[in-house]
Amino acid sequence: MQGKRVLVTGGAGFIGSNLANTLAADNHVIALDNGYLGTPANLSDDVEYVEADVLDDGLPTDVDVVYHLAALSSRQMLEENPRQGARVNIEGFVNVVEQAREDGCDTFVYASTSSAYGSRTEPSPEDMDLEASTGYDASMLGRERYAEYYNDFYDGLSLAGMRFFSVYQGYGGNEEHKGEYANTVSQFADKIASGESPVLWGDGTQTRDFTHVDDIVRGLVRTAEAELAGVYNLGTGDPYSFNEMVEMINDILGTDVEPEYEPIPLENYVHDTCADITRIREATGWEPQIDFEQGVRLVCEPYLDD
Repeated sequence: MQGKRVLVTGGAGFIGSNLANTLAADNHVIALDNGYLGTPANLSDDVEYVEADVLDDGLPTDVDVVYHLAALSSRQMLEENPRQGARVNIEGFVNVVEQAREDGCDTFVYASTSSAYGSRTEPSPEDMDLEASTGYDASMLGRERYAEYYNDFYDGLSLAGMRFFSVYQGYGGNEEHKGEYANTVSQFADKIASGESPVLWGDGTQTRDFTHVDDIVRGLVRTAEAELAGVYNLGTGDPYSFNEMVEMINDILGTDVEPEYEPIPLENYVHDTCADITRIREATGWEPQIDFEQGVRLVCEPYLDD
């Protein structure tokens, strides 16, 4: 993608800022954020920052491509404020699509969720039955239903929903500001590096399809370039347990910090995730390039340099 005008909502957040900074090398990128979860400190100088909310009128949607990543992006956030979560995640989505469509933008890529697959050790394909077992799942699946309508009803308009799997980068990247909402890889590495025991729910055998943010960014770019419509998984298909992850961190840091275990405090807790990436691979040729061991090393590198 070169010479395009691109809007990234949630552009000062973790994934959004990585995407905006990457695209800004060859494009005019506007990062829109209300500052709730993101920080402009994540952005490079060649990204145009606009402080605004996705529920606002007059958004800068006169662009070639919209990446709509803004959301209240966790189960906890939706449980604490379900009305606001629905407004931001669904109404905000429709608001941005409508303004972009009126401004002539017909390529729209948005964040959905993989958590609606529930707990699965087998790879989860996009066409399997889904269940909205949390308010967050319901809001993001609501986006998918609206996107289905827009794709069917408006000729030339393409909306692609991306179901991300456990995205991480580490506190040496743009993830530190997320605090308790950061990926467990990043949280656990930071704790172990400082000699603290990470707290694992259950017995630590739960698995996640950990996907490095650099691979996510490449997938997002490929999706817009191909003007895809529908929903697509972005993961690795190669999950690891929390116990394995803690062991890797200790090996790389040269530490021997034992985790603490606590009972799982949530109902409907997703114990295992695994992506089937056949659809995105066949549509764009995208495949993850950073395996988990390499990714954990990248997370740990800043602590080794201290």
